[in-house]
Amino acid sequence: MEKSKVYFADFRARNGEAMPLKLKRLMKEAGIGSIDMDGKFVAIKMHFGELGNISYLRPNYAKAVADLVKEAGGIPFLTDCNTLYPGSRKNAIEHMYCAWENGFTPMTVGCPVIIGDGLKGMDDVAVPVEGGVHVKEAKIGRAIMDADVFISLTHFKGHEMAGFGGAVKNIGMGCGSRAGKKEQHSTGKPNINKALCRGCKQCMRECANQGLVYDEAARKMRINTDNCVGCGRCLGACNFDAIAFANDLATKELNERMAEYAKAVVDGRPNFHVSLIVDVSPYCDCHGENDAPILPNVGMLAAFDPIALDQACADLCQQQEPLPNSVLGENMRREDFCDHHDPFENTTVNAEYKTCLAHGERIGLGSRKYELVTIR
Repeated sequence: MEKSKVYFADFRARNGEAMPLKLKRLMKEAGIGSIDMDGKFVAIKMHFGELGNISYLRPNYAKAVADLVKEAGGIPFLTDCNTLYPGSRKNAIEHMYCAWENGFTPMTVGCPVIIGDGLKGMDDVAVPVEGGVHVKEAKIGRAIMDADVFISLTHFKGHEMAGFGGAVKNIGMGCGSRAGKKEQHSTGKPNINKALCRGCKQCMRECANQGLVYDEAARKMRINTDNCVGCGRCLGACNFDAIAFANDLATKELNERMAEYAKAVVDGRPNFHVSLIVDVSPYCDCHGENDAPILPNVGMLAAFDPIALDQACADLCQQQEPLPNSVLGENMRREDFCDHHDPFENTTVNAEYKTCLAHGERIGLGSRKYELVTIR
């Protein structure tokens, strides 16, 4: 397979060039201008950060991408899908408030924010996964699939399960509806917390398989495990966080499913990907807090190939010295420390990312072989 080109620029600001302008220059050098955006809807997929977390990408970077799209005649919108877990982004209203509070408004980024899978995370489209091993049809947020062009803007950082949160995770897990996220995390069936259940029967209206039964005496819902297919639609219907799924898939299968979901999102339409290795927190931006960065700021990268982009980011991170005032630095100072020669595995021993990149390459999502082109 031919090497993919990945373009790189550091965070040095020269001749008064502001960092968002440097990002725009990088994207142009990487060839984003070859995409016909004139009059096209352009989805810019990013993470708005959980409330309490301040390591997510600054809105200034999102504005740079949106401005570049508008200069090409495109109609951009920032987007993300609702979360599987309870938090400040589990439905579109809370998600929008979270985005606004974290600085992502039409005034600051120059385009609207649209939550991709609708009010309750149930507005999705079944998208075929060509070459999928685990997933034949991915459940992707409808607004994301309605876009003519897809761009990912990723904060590259650590992750407690997937090793790191890069472009593939931003696309695959991030574009899945609540049911899609459930499918990637779990093949099991839900549990109902009776203390939280209000007996409103809203979940029952969304179940197509008679997998839910209303207990008249207790005035609570319960799962009929014989009928339940584990589709996750009930989770999106519950406003009280009474329904939950266990994250029971092994990391390697989770990674493979994530790659398959990412392929469903990008197949068949123009797509382009940007990652910033900055504020490299040890854990996902989904946390309501962020620990000190484990690595120094490295730079900005852009490519048409999300697998090559993630591989290049990982390789650049390998070359960095761990920051001492971090969980990674603390781990490496322990007497019983076992060096995995990888900053992400040294941060979270059970985390693993190589399976994701290998599987993504196998199914045609991209190539791990790349040529790094440096922009000064």
